Amino acid sequence: MLNLIKPPMLKPGDTVATVSSSWGGAGDEAINWRYLQGKQRLEQVFGLKVVEMPNTLKGTEYVYKHPEKRAEDLMQAFADSSIKAIISCIGGSDSIRMLPYIDFDVIRNNPKIVTGYSDSTVTHFLCLKAGISSFYGLSLLNDFAENVKMSDYTLEWANKVLFSSAPIGEIPVSKEYTAQRLEWVIGNKNVLRKFEKNTDYELIQGTGIITGRLIGGCLEVIDMIKGTSLFPELNDFDDAILFLETSEEMPPVWLLEDSLRSYGMMGIFDRINGLVFGKPFRGTFYEEYKEIIKRILAEFSKEELPVLYNGSFGHNEPKCLLPYGALAEIRCDEPGFAILESGVVKL
Repeated sequence: MLNLIKPPMLKPGDTVATVSSSWGGAGDEAINWRYLQGKQRLEQVFGLKVVEMPNTLKGTEYVYKHPEKRAEDLMQAFADSSIKAIISCIGGSDSIRMLPYIDFDVIRNNPKIVTGYSDSTVTHFLCLKAGISSFYGLSLLNDFAENVKMSDYTLEWANKVLFSSAPIGEIPVSKEYTAQRLEWVIGNKNVLRKFEKNTDYELIQGTGIITGRLIGGCLEVIDMIKGTSLFPELNDFDDAILFLETSEEMPPVWLLEDSLRSYGMMGIFDRINGLVFGKPFRGTFYEEYKEIIKRILAEFSKEELPVLYNGSFGHNEPKCLLPYGALAEIRCDEPGFAILESGVVKL
C-alpha cells in the first residue's frame, strides 16, 4: 500500500523551477514566446518566482541528445532548498532515458511539489519510487500558458491543491472541455481555443462507495515503464484507485485492450479497489474504450470492480491535479469522485 511523504504547500513569493525532462521545445526560438507566456502567468497570477534549470531552454536537439543533463537538472532542482516546486515544461516521449542518472536519495530527502502529465508520468514514478507524492497534471506550455487566460477550472484546482493544506474534496467534471489544436505560433497568442459542453462522470460498473490511494498516469507511458526497475512494486497497488488516461495520439482500441490485459495478467486488478479513466482526447473512441474496459475486466472476473469514466485529467483542457498516494473516493450510486485529504502539508 502506498505511504508517500507529502511535500510542503506553495505560497506566494516561493521560487519554482521549470524543467524539460522530455521534449525540449520550450527553448526553441519559434515556441519560446509560449514558454515566456506561461512563466509570466506563474509570476503574475500565483505570485511565484520562476527560475530555469541550466538545460531547460537549450532546445529540442540538445535536450533530446542529453538525457543525463535532463536528469542533472531534475536532481539539482530537488537538491536546491530555495526551490519549492518543479514544473514540467511539457511531456514528450523519452523521459524514461533519464532513469540511469537518477539519485533516488536526493528525491527522497527533498520532498517538494512536482507537476506534469503525459510523459511526465516517468517523473511521477521516480518520485513514487523515492517515496514522495507528486501531482499529475499541469505543465507550463499547455496549462499555465493557455492563450489569453488560464481556464477557471484549472486555476481553481491549482490553488486548491498546491496552495492549501485543507482536504481537497469533491472533484466535479469540468462543464466544458477542449482539445482543439491551435498552433503555437505567436499570431495565435490572443486567440482563445473553442470549448464544447462536457458530459458528467459515467459509471461503467460497480456499486457502493470505495476508497483507495491514487496511483496511475498516462496509459502509453506506463506501458513504456513496465518491465523496467521504475515500475512500482505490485504491493503499491494494494487497495489503490488506479487512474489512467490516454494521450493525444488517440491510441487505437486494440492498444487499450492489450495494455489493460497486461494489468490483469500482472495481478493488478486483484489488488486495486477501483479505476478512474480520464476523458479520451477529443472524445475519440469514447464508446469503444468503455466496451473494452468492461470486456477486459470480465476476462479476469472483475465485473464488480468500480470503474468511473470521463474524468477531467489528462490531455484535454482544462484539468484538475491528482496527488499520488492521496486517499480518494469513488461513488457509484450517484457517480462521483473526491480526494479525502490534502495533497500538501503546511510547515
